[in-house]
Amino acid sequence: LAIISHEACLEHLTPSGHPECPERLSAVLAALEAPEFAGAARLEAPRAERSDLLRAHTERYLASLEAAIPETGWSRLDPDTWASPRSWEAALRAAGGAVAATDIVLTGRHRRAFVAVRPPGHHAERARAMGFCLLSNVAIAALHALEVHDLSRVAVVDFDVHHGNGTQDILWDEARALYISTHQFPLYPGTGARHERGAHGNILNIPLEAGTDGRAYDAVLEDEILPRLDAFRPELLFVSAGFDAHRDDPLAGLMLTEDDFARITRRLVAAATRHAGGRVVSVLEGGYDLHALAASAAAHVRELMEPTR
Repeated sequence: LAIISHEACLEHLTPSGHPECPERLSAVLAALEAPEFAGAARLEAPRAERSDLLRAHTERYLASLEAAIPETGWSRLDPDTWASPRSWEAALRAAGGAVAATDIVLTGRHRRAFVAVRPPGHHAERARAMGFCLLSNVAIAALHALEVHDLSRVAVVDFDVHHGNGTQDILWDEARALYISTHQFPLYPGTGARHERGAHGNILNIPLEAGTDGRAYDAVLEDEILPRLDAFRPELLFVSAGFDAHRDDPLAGLMLTEDDFARITRRLVAAATRHAGGRVVSVLEGGYDLHALAASAAAHVRELMEPTR
């Protein structure tokens, strides 16, 4: 396993009290310093190349985002999304970490990778920052896998509590990419209804009611997610690993625990083993209770490290 991060991701600052704060990543990285994770390779996220960003975002959007980065203080990109002087560097490292993880896994250096970065990505649309997200990290990496590594099929499973409207927007017309999202509904951002299926039937949205627990999630996994992955047979599995479906998270109302995230990860790794040589690239998304986030990320990475799966 490779764990990929960069200190610049701690330098993307948000106003006091904002849930998407540097302490989130610090908590995850501290949890991954435990002795059980000593065997993982630690790699520094490079900056994403413009060519990688342009597969997912418009040049006009990228230019406007760069121009919005303030010299001091903050600029507000949407009601929830802020930029500070180091935000562009952090965003480039976050997207670049996801791309580098894809390269590392597909060239066989490591079978799996966990990309511990921020800002998160799955709400960033082709031409819009939103929901704490600037660049669509996982979508950028998925398109890189298809175009640079010439894969035929990649899948993204997004278990963040919020729907990944940005990933859906960018992959909507990409028949080689399957996007599966479980999310509380109704909830921000209001997208992710069952009838949103993509231009090629390549999107599976699974709305969940508030209060959904691990047992109910297991049924969704068995009945919908795993059969769809088995039918699609991805050559690489991406995970948008948001841990805000945890019962202690302050922003939503699902009832998962760190043990549930471990079990979900175990089943996804098994699916990747059946179809993709065990290759998984997981990228951090949400999670806003620091203790729950750290414990859940550790449980997730523990399963990614498991050599026999």
